[in-house]
Amino acid sequence: MVAEQHEQPIAVYLEVGAKRTIAGALSWPGWCRVARDEAGALQALVAYAPRYERLLGAAGIAFAAPASPASLVVVERLAGGSGTDYGVPELSPADDMRSMDAGELREAEHLLRACWQAFDAATEAAIGKTLRVGPRGGGRDLNGMVDHVVSAERSYVARLGWRWGQPPPEELAVRAQQVREAALLALAAAARDELPKRGPRGGVIWTPRYFVRRAAWHVLDHAWELEDRIM
Repeated sequence: MVAEQHEQPIAVYLEVGAKRTIAGALSWPGWCRVARDEAGALQALVAYAPRYERLLGAAGIAFAAPASPASLVVVERLAGGSGTDYGVPELSPADDMRSMDAGELREAEHLLRACWQAFDAATEAAIGKTLRVGPRGGGRDLNGMVDHVVSAERSYVARLGWRWGQPPPEELAVRAQQVREAALLALAAAARDELPKRGPRGGVIWTPRYFVRRAAWHVLDHAWELEDRIM
């Protein structure tokens, strides 16, 4: 992932559902937003670009936030389904089928750590604060939010073909650390083509690139949600 200049187009894909459209940047996992239509999704992507730039910058990853949707170029449109309409990027763009070499794996690991760092910072900032409820706030308290993110990440790791040998520990902090360590191990194994191609019941296994895209989106979506809910 090399920093793109303002004058250079940024390749994005759209997942178009009946009620909502999701826009995501191909080369920048986690930078993904949803709106009611294509124009709105692209505008939302630009609106969140400075927040994405800040979290990457804190991790030493160079990224230049575009000033307007004119800097974005749509390279693929996917027909979304019920997940799309719920606001979940459930489809994998064609680019995610490419293999991941050692250098790209290191970049992906670095980006995932940056996303976890952003979520941890948002969580720490929310401790002892009142969280707004409502359409954006939802109903989860802080512990519920953290538990939700950790549980989702655990399920994502399994979608790579990683087998969990033990039930998750009860202590949330221990479980979070275990899941993150397993995510990096599973991602590396998948990138080296060491994991199964099909699930135990024939289910579809995620590609390494889609795993990073989905995991980064989910943790950042909730990190930004926490930031927006603090009163």
